[in-house]
Amino acid sequence: MTAKDAGALEKAAGLLPAGTRVNVTFLAGEDSALRVHAARVIRRLGFRAVPHVSARRLTSERELMRYLSALADAGAAEEVCVVGGDPARPAGPYEDAPALIRTGLLARSGVRQVSVAGYPEGHPHIPPAELWRALEDKHRALLEQDLGMTVITQFGFDAAPVVRWLGELRARGIRSPVRVGVPGPVGVKRLLRYARRFGVNSSAGIVRKYGISLTNLLATAGPERFVERLRGQLDPARHGDVRLHLYTFGDLPASARWAHEHRSARTP
Repeated sequence: MTAKDAGALEKAAGLLPAGTRVNVTFLAGEDSALRVHAARVIRRLGFRAVPHVSARRLTSERELMRYLSALADAGAAEEVCVVGGDPARPAGPYEDAPALIRTGLLARSGVRQVSVAGYPEGHPHIPPAELWRALEDKHRALLEQDLGMTVITQFGFDAAPVVRWLGELRARGIRSPVRVGVPGPVGVKRLLRYARRFGVNSSAGIVRKYGISLTNLLATAGPERFVERLRGQLDPARHGDVRLHLYTFGDLPASARWAHEHRSARTP
């Protein structure tokens, strides 16, 4: 959710089980006070807040420490998600997520668990070797500080590259839990727009793999096809702890309803 989605979460709260992890994004148009307020709402509703920290958007160490201190006051500093952020040039001292993690400031501020990004289908502007190097750097730095790590992947539409990526992740010795990014049920036009923005394959490939009919672009696409294919290809002994991370794309209630219905349908 974004920091402005607190009201939407309140409306959808009854659909989500207690303890659900809810990430709060770090967007340019939202300030720290709004993000902290969102974290407080998440906590009050009985969920686990996972606030994002965008390395390249931070202007100074002082800004980072003030943000972490405010999260601690809200009881929401134990787990954060550290990302590089969209800006090509850093606004302050942190050029990327590994640089921020290596400072040790997270641990000193009470953080105990850190989520980091993974890219099973690659990144439009970063070579695969560099992505792996950054992920291994983050893993090593967090281990040295005795901090837990979770990998949250970019959303995708094809199970095969996700499974291959998981195999390589484990072969590289990273046994951390992984939450595979899944697009929530959204209008197809919005889905394709976000996918193009994040460089996830081509629109034609998305349509084919996700089972979307081009004759009805106003329909709503759901994650079922991708989730079922992923479920069928995972081997817990080989791939370890793998769960889902729903990207809501601005429609949190729709994703909450989907999660509730999908969970209920599989409850004996």
